[in-house]
Amino acid sequence: MKATKISPERIFLPLLFCLLSSCASGPPELPYPAFVNVDELDNVFIAGLPGARAKQLAGDPRSRRSSNRVRLPEDWSFTTGASPSQSVEVFVLAGEIELGEFTLASGGYAYLPPGTSGSSMRSVNGARILYFLDEANESAVIQTPLIASSTLLAWQPTAVGYSVKELRSDPGSGARTWLLKIDPEALKSWQRSTQTLEGYLLSGTMMETECNGEEAVTAAYQPGGYFYRPGGAVSGGPASMTTTGGVWFLRVRGSELIETVSGCMELQE
Repeated sequence: MKATKISPERIFLPLLFCLLSSCASGPPELPYPAFVNVDELDNVFIAGLPGARAKQLAGDPRSRRSSNRVRLPEDWSFTTGASPSQSVEVFVLAGEIELGEFTLASGGYAYLPPGTSGSSMRSVNGARILYFLDEANESAVIQTPLIASSTLLAWQPTAVGYSVKELRSDPGSGARTWLLKIDPEALKSWQRSTQTLEGYLLSGTMMETECNGEEAVTAAYQPGGYFYRPGGAVSGGPASMTTTGGVWFLRVRGSELIETVSGCMELQE
């Protein structure tokens, strides 16, 4: 494998100029959603959650799979929007919801497997949530609702500068949802995964690099930033860093293998 050499000046000087002069007019052009500021997305309605407004992050109309950030108004109540053929995942960003007999405050998480379509959902004072619909996976082992509070889970160190909180890990399908905390001293290698990875930045400011062909594209994520990185895409490298620390909400829908590579040039080899 041929190593990619990227001079620090090539990465940081244009980036610093843009940050100081506010020259950025939107997220960089990439073949997949990345560096998305969710606040700037249009509001849409979700059929399964009448009366709520959503920012659709990603989706597939054929399978009805969708990823959304949803604002529930005060005195809102309905069901979770699940169906016999779809699972639902909910993560509470702000406010509080009642999910059946459980109350989930900020940091609360729920996974409802296909077939749990009768569960009620309610918000008295309003809430903002991440809301995911996925098609049924026959390999999934988790067949009963999973409820957790991320605030009660301890951070588990995985490498220097990295810690995780596991919210869901299905040993059958390999589907996984977790929180990842990245500290300022963390270093990131160039990597690619066999699975699509979704990420929503909960806190902090993160610099991330995505490979667009041979080009390394680096930009900043603020809280509310989102990416949908398909399997095979290369990201990471020395410019992916944080000076403040940050926490990501991350999810994959199947077993993933992660490979360390030399950089963007490897895509062309």
